[in-house]
Amino acid sequence: MADIRPFMSIRPEKGKAAKIAALPYDVYNRKEATVEVEKNPESFLKIDRAETGYPLSVDMYDEKVYQRAHDLLWGMVEDGSFIRDQKKCYYIYELTMNGRTQTGITACASIDDYLNGVIKKHENTREDKEIDRIRHVDTVNAQTGPIFLAYRQNETLKAIVAEEKAKPALYDFVSDDGIRHRVWKINDPAQTEAIEAAFAAIPATYIADGHHRAASAVKVGLKRRAENPQYTGKEEFNYFLSVLFPDEQLKILDYNRVLKDLNGYTEQDFLEKVKEKFTVKESAVQVHPDKQGTFGMYLGKKWYRLTAKPEILSDDPVDGLDVSVLQNALLSPVLGIKDPKTDARIDFVGGIRGIGELERCCETDCVLAFSMYPTSIAQLFAVADAGRLMPPKSTWFEPKLRSGLFIHQI
Repeated sequence: MADIRPFMSIRPEKGKAAKIAALPYDVYNRKEATVEVEKNPESFLKIDRAETGYPLSVDMYDEKVYQRAHDLLWGMVEDGSFIRDQKKCYYIYELTMNGRTQTGITACASIDDYLNGVIKKHENTREDKEIDRIRHVDTVNAQTGPIFLAYRQNETLKAIVAEEKAKPALYDFVSDDGIRHRVWKINDPAQTEAIEAAFAAIPATYIADGHHRAASAVKVGLKRRAENPQYTGKEEFNYFLSVLFPDEQLKILDYNRVLKDLNGYTEQDFLEKVKEKFTVKESAVQVHPDKQGTFGMYLGKKWYRLTAKPEILSDDPVDGLDVSVLQNALLSPVLGIKDPKTDARIDFVGGIRGIGELERCCETDCVLAFSMYPTSIAQLFAVADAGRLMPPKSTWFEPKLRSGLFIHQI
């Protein structure tokens, strides 16, 4: 059962929340992050990506980068930019994008739940990416970016959230990308107890986004346990910052594929290979797949609608995913993309950038693109419940949770 606890958040002074809140650290490269911080010196990116305060000659993993992050955060606590709540609370975090709203509960999840499988995963992590965040969390002594968790809709939690959202919001602002963010603090002890009890009756939660942040938080927790052999399990390092959303409110966007070459095939020969596994129909307009098992293909400045033939479909939770069907039927056997994680001939385009981005890629350094039907939350749950992993770049979640709105000191 899920151990989801309230916590004493460190959070922005009300007038500064809009300026401080920042997209997750990993959506930017170093140059992009530096530009963002130059545009907005109050952005939390200056803490999440503290190398932005140094010239490129300084390695982004230098020890002084992490120390700078520590000093910046606690300096902002001292000067009042951040305030510290004096009792453990749950918070409600609502995001509205293009008229669609999703509302989560900000809380702390147990590292033991992560270790014993109550928190289910669908993606592998890379050690090199973990090490950076391990050092950041350990040096800063706080978790600064929440993990995006999902759970199956719970009527008790739904009712509590609705009741609390009828009260005045703590924060209410629209970020530069047009997304509205609203936050409420739950002050009623009875509501707090009811939330904790409701989560305790939920058998599993699922990492939707933030696998590396979660893995890093857990490893810092285990490191602190080793350093404190008399630990009780109640210390803050035993928990990590999360926002938990009900599945019915979540939407996964498509995660599309672009290819640099045709692996030696001519366009016509490649098209013939495609027809062996898919029904192919030329389209006069961009193809946005409207159901599972259908794909758009952009080749030679033409769009095609592909429909998978029955023999390449599967009921297996992983092999049945559209990203797996495309990989197993075309990308691997025909185009020679054996490992999409490491092959430089393939790239991935998040659905937030639109189908037109696939055409633009094919006008520069790519020759082929596939538009995908999005993976569903139900499919994500099925893969995780089976203890399996999704192929790389299977899910793209929007909107992104902001960092800097909630900080969990460990």
